Amino acid sequence: MAATEATKAADEAYDVIVLGAGPTGENLADRAHAAGLSAVIVESELVGGECSYWACMPSKALLRPVTARSEGRRVPGLKDAVDVPLDAPAVLAHRDAITSYWKDDGQVRWLDSVGIDLVRGQGRLAGPRRVVVNGGRVLTARHAVAICTGSRAVLPPIPGLAEARPWTSRDATSAKSVPGRLVVVGGGVVGVEMATAWRALGASVTLLVRGDGLLPRMEPFAGHLVAESLAEAGVFLRTGVEVREVRREAPGGPVTVLLDSGDEIVADELLIATGRAPRTEDIGLDTVGLPDGSWLDVDDSLRVKGVTGGWLYGVGDVNHRALLTHQGKYQARIAGAAIAARARGVPILESDPWGAHAATADLRAVPQVVFSDPEAAAVGLSAAEAEKAGYRTRVVDQDLSAVAGASLYADNYRGRARMVVDLDREVLLGATFVGFGVGELLHAATVAVAGEVPIERLWHAVPSYPTISEAWLRLLEAYRG
Repeated sequence: MAATEATKAADEAYDVIVLGAGPTGENLADRAHAAGLSAVIVESELVGGECSYWACMPSKALLRPVTARSEGRRVPGLKDAVDVPLDAPAVLAHRDAITSYWKDDGQVRWLDSVGIDLVRGQGRLAGPRRVVVNGGRVLTARHAVAICTGSRAVLPPIPGLAEARPWTSRDATSAKSVPGRLVVVGGGVVGVEMATAWRALGASVTLLVRGDGLLPRMEPFAGHLVAESLAEAGVFLRTGVEVREVRREAPGGPVTVLLDSGDEIVADELLIATGRAPRTEDIGLDTVGLPDGSWLDVDDSLRVKGVTGGWLYGVGDVNHRALLTHQGKYQARIAGAAIAARARGVPILESDPWGAHAATADLRAVPQVVFSDPEAAAVGLSAAEAEKAGYRTRVVDQDLSAVAGASLYADNYRGRARMVVDLDREVLLGATFVGFGVGELLHAATVAVAGEVPIERLWHAVPSYPTISEAWLRLLEAYRG
């Protein structure tokens, strides 16, 4: 019965029940099924989840024309041809196509093709190994229930904010038209990317940040270079400010944002991008002794701690280890393998941090690309994080504009690279890149960090000439002296 939606009166038994059909849930069910276990996914929204319809895919569809035009403007012989306003309706139409027009038929067909069942509705735990869907249909798990319900945007407790009906990340990526004036609150990834996209599409954008810079989880120079570029694009950036109150007199009317400085900003839309919470409310956590709506504390095999019998798993955003789609998919592969091994009675080697059944990279080698203009990309520890963790380190920086490949990529290329080296083991702890196209440089750094490749061996990994990847050679030369 693949991808069935029919209601059944009797309890139905599966080896694995997955709550949530986003990329994490899909990958976990796929891995479990590939190992010979039966699997069912319960989903109350669209199969494909947040990433497919409201996050990764639509946001990058909005951003790609922005960065392509920006890069083209810096290429001799091309810049005059692309120095024109973006065709906003065409960009939005492409975004709609990328999201399959918010229809999940294709994703459902994939589930059907691999033999994974689908149950539409709200799934709720009802004690050990039991899930009730929409208050009626009962599913039971022979081996595991995996919570893969992801996270949601959170509105801070600002007077008048909820009543003003601000945009969250979902609204920002799915809006049907360009707002004339947009205020963005938050200097993290969502705030930076959406300020970049909507400014390029024609909106007047004001970006409000409580701290003193952008992208606070990356090296400080990353946020600095991105802030410079946003300012050049016409974004009004204000740091060190807090929103005191929000007012919107009529639905669809202008919104007024009052700052702690006493200033007022009037806009057509307000995007709040200041944090996320787990989507674990009203899924029955209380029936297994866990706080409703809480983040799930898991071990390295992604099994939820404190649940008798070890049958409950929390995978992806819900465990708060790394709130990124690719890390959720990574965890899903680990959890699927662990569930299958335990079902066969195979011992789990928890002492092997890089083994098949232990999630490790989601804590020690997390890659992330911010698709701003220019891009910012990082993996592993920043210099400050490494120092705080007690490592004895050396930090090596490289001006990317000095690399031959950068001068060919774009005129007046601006960028920077940094690697953080553990002096005791002489391996990379982290790396950060800022510049055009650096997202494609990141996987080499991820391999080096996750593989703990010795610096001396990296010296033999020769970059092609003339590419921006030659930055690796320059970093290693600076390290060797």
